[in-house]
Amino acid sequence: MAKPTTYATPICLGLTVLLIIGAIIGVWKTSPLAIILFLLPAVAYEVYRTEGRSTKLASWVMLLILLAEIITVSFNINFNLAKFIGEEGGYVGGYYIPLGDLRVIFPAIIAVLSIILFVRTYGPYTKWLAVLIFVGAFVIIYVLDPAVLKMLLIDNIRKVF
Repeated sequence: MAKPTTYATPICLGLTVLLIIGAIIGVWKTSPLAIILFLLPAVAYEVYRTEGRSTKLASWVMLLILLAEIITVSFNINFNLAKFIGEEGGYVGGYYIPLGDLRVIFPAIIAVLSIILFVRTYGPYTKWLAVLIFVGAFVIIYVLDPAVLKMLLIDNIRKVF
Protein backbone atom coordinates (compact mmCIF):
# COMPACT_ATOMS: atom_id res chain seq x y z
CA MET A 1 0.00 0.00 0.00
CA ALA A 2 1.31 3.44 -0.93
CA LYS A 3 2.73 5.59 1.82
CA PRO A 4 0.95 8.89 2.52
CA THR A 5 2.41 11.87 0.70
CA THR A 6 0.83 14.64 2.76
CA TYR A 7 4.10 15.71 4.37
CA ALA A 8 6.53 14.08 1.92
CA THR A 9 7.41 17.30 0.06
CA PRO A 10 8.32 19.31 3.18
CA ILE A 11 10.20 16.32 4.60
CA CYS A 12 12.20 15.87 1.39
CA LEU A 13 12.88 19.61 1.23
CA GLY A 14 14.08 19.53 4.83
CA LEU A 15 16.29 16.52 4.12
CA THR A 16 17.73 18.35 1.10
CA VAL A 17 18.59 21.36 3.25
CA LEU A 18 20.08 19.06 5.89
CA LEU A 19 22.30 17.37 3.31
CA ILE A 20 23.44 20.72 1.90
CA ILE A 21 24.35 21.89 5.42
CA GLY A 22 26.12 18.60 6.13
CA ALA A 23 28.02 18.74 2.85
CA ILE A 24 29.16 22.31 3.49
CA ILE A 25 30.30 21.48 7.02
CA GLY A 26 31.89 18.21 5.91
CA VAL A 27 33.88 19.75 3.06
CA TRP A 28 34.80 22.84 5.07
CA LYS A 29 35.98 20.88 8.13
CA THR A 30 37.15 17.84 6.09
CA SER A 31 34.80 15.73 8.18
CA PRO A 32 33.10 12.81 6.46
CA LEU A 33 31.27 12.02 9.70
CA ALA A 34 29.36 15.31 9.48
CA ILE A 35 28.12 14.43 6.00
CA ILE A 36 27.21 10.90 7.08
CA LEU A 37 25.22 12.10 10.07
CA PHE A 38 23.33 14.64 7.96
CA LEU A 39 22.69 11.96 5.30
CA LEU A 40 21.38 9.39 7.79
CA PRO A 41 17.83 10.88 8.02
CA ALA A 42 17.46 10.74 4.23
CA VAL A 43 18.48 7.08 4.16
CA ALA A 44 16.12 6.30 7.04
CA TYR A 45 13.25 8.04 5.23
CA GLU A 46 14.12 6.10 2.06
CA VAL A 47 13.80 2.88 4.08
CA TYR A 48 10.36 4.02 5.22
CA ARG A 49 9.17 5.09 1.75
CA THR A 50 10.27 2.08 -0.33
CA GLU A 51 7.72 -0.66 -0.77
CA GLY A 52 8.83 -3.30 -3.28
CA ARG A 53 10.75 -6.34 -2.12
CA SER A 54 13.97 -5.51 -3.98
CA THR A 55 13.80 -1.77 -3.28
CA LYS A 56 13.08 -2.35 0.40
CA LEU A 57 16.06 -4.71 0.57
CA ALA A 58 18.30 -2.21 -1.24
CA SER A 59 17.31 0.60 1.11
CA TRP A 60 17.88 -1.56 4.22
CA VAL A 61 21.29 -2.65 2.92
CA MET A 62 22.09 1.00 2.26
CA LEU A 63 21.18 1.87 5.85
CA LEU A 64 23.32 -0.95 7.23
CA ILE A 65 26.28 0.09 5.09
CA LEU A 66 25.88 3.70 6.22
CA LEU A 67 25.91 2.55 9.86
CA ALA A 68 29.06 0.52 9.14
CA GLU A 69 30.54 3.65 7.56
CA ILE A 70 29.86 5.57 10.78
CA ILE A 71 31.82 2.92 12.69
CA THR A 72 34.76 2.84 10.26
CA VAL A 73 35.03 6.64 10.16
CA SER A 74 34.47 7.18 13.89
CA PHE A 75 37.07 4.63 14.94
CA ASN A 76 39.40 5.39 12.00
CA ILE A 77 39.36 1.77 10.86
CA ASN A 78 41.64 1.37 7.85
CA PHE A 79 41.17 -1.92 6.05
CA ASN A 80 42.45 -2.11 2.49
CA LEU A 81 40.23 -4.60 0.73
CA ALA A 82 42.40 -4.54 -2.44
CA LYS A 83 45.39 -5.90 -0.55
CA PHE A 84 43.26 -8.48 1.23
CA ILE A 85 41.59 -9.82 -1.92
CA GLY A 86 44.45 -9.18 -4.34
CA GLU A 87 42.25 -7.28 -6.84
CA GLU A 88 42.30 -3.58 -7.66
CA GLY A 89 38.59 -3.25 -8.33
CA GLY A 90 35.44 -4.86 -9.58
CA TYR A 91 32.01 -4.29 -11.00
CA VAL A 92 28.93 -3.98 -8.79
CA GLY A 93 25.63 -3.62 -10.61
CA GLY A 94 27.53 -2.83 -13.82
CA TYR A 95 29.49 0.03 -12.21
CA TYR A 96 33.24 -0.14 -11.57
CA ILE A 97 34.20 0.25 -7.93
CA PRO A 98 37.90 0.45 -7.14
CA LEU A 99 38.78 -1.57 -4.08
CA GLY A 100 40.76 0.00 -1.31
CA ASP A 101 39.92 1.42 2.08
CA LEU A 102 36.52 0.31 3.40
CA ARG A 103 35.73 3.90 4.34
CA VAL A 104 35.71 4.74 0.61
CA ILE A 105 34.14 1.49 -0.63
CA PHE A 106 31.05 1.82 1.59
CA PRO A 107 29.90 5.18 0.11
CA ALA A 108 30.64 3.87 -3.40
CA ILE A 109 28.32 0.92 -2.76
CA ILE A 110 25.72 3.32 -1.35
CA ALA A 111 25.96 5.36 -4.58
CA VAL A 112 25.36 2.23 -6.67
CA LEU A 113 22.40 1.24 -4.48
CA SER A 114 20.94 4.72 -4.85
CA ILE A 115 21.15 4.38 -8.64
CA ILE A 116 19.35 1.05 -8.39
CA LEU A 117 16.68 2.65 -6.19
CA PHE A 118 16.28 5.56 -8.59
CA VAL A 119 15.75 3.21 -11.51
CA ARG A 120 13.53 0.69 -9.73
CA THR A 121 11.23 2.97 -7.73
CA TYR A 122 8.20 4.72 -9.16
CA GLY A 123 7.43 7.41 -6.61
CA PRO A 124 8.81 10.91 -7.02
CA TYR A 125 9.80 11.10 -3.36
CA THR A 126 11.81 7.87 -3.39
CA LYS A 127 13.53 9.10 -6.55
CA TRP A 128 14.22 12.44 -4.87
CA LEU A 129 15.73 10.66 -1.88
CA ALA A 130 17.81 8.40 -4.15
CA VAL A 131 19.33 11.46 -5.83
CA LEU A 132 20.07 13.03 -2.43
CA ILE A 133 21.74 9.85 -1.23
CA PHE A 134 23.76 9.57 -4.45
CA VAL A 135 25.07 13.12 -4.09
CA GLY A 136 25.78 12.61 -0.39
CA ALA A 137 27.75 9.43 -1.10
CA PHE A 138 29.94 11.21 -3.62
CA VAL A 139 30.56 14.11 -1.24
CA ILE A 140 31.67 11.58 1.40
CA ILE A 141 34.06 9.99 -1.11
CA TYR A 142 35.37 13.44 -2.08
CA VAL A 143 36.15 14.32 1.52
CA LEU A 144 37.77 10.94 2.20
CA ASP A 145 39.84 10.65 -1.00
CA PRO A 146 39.35 13.00 -3.99
CA ALA A 147 41.58 10.77 -6.17
CA VAL A 148 39.17 7.84 -5.78
CA LEU A 149 36.24 10.07 -6.70
CA LYS A 150 38.05 11.07 -9.88
CA MET A 151 38.78 7.42 -10.66
CA LEU A 152 35.16 6.42 -10.05
CA LEU A 153 33.81 9.14 -12.30
CA ILE A 154 36.31 8.74 -15.13
CA ASP A 155 36.18 4.94 -15.31
CA ASN A 156 32.38 4.84 -15.29
CA ILE A 157 32.01 7.73 -17.75
CA ARG A 158 34.39 5.97 -20.15
CA LYS A 159 32.23 2.87 -19.84
CA VAL A 160 29.13 4.83 -20.85
CA PHE A 161 30.76 6.51 -23.85
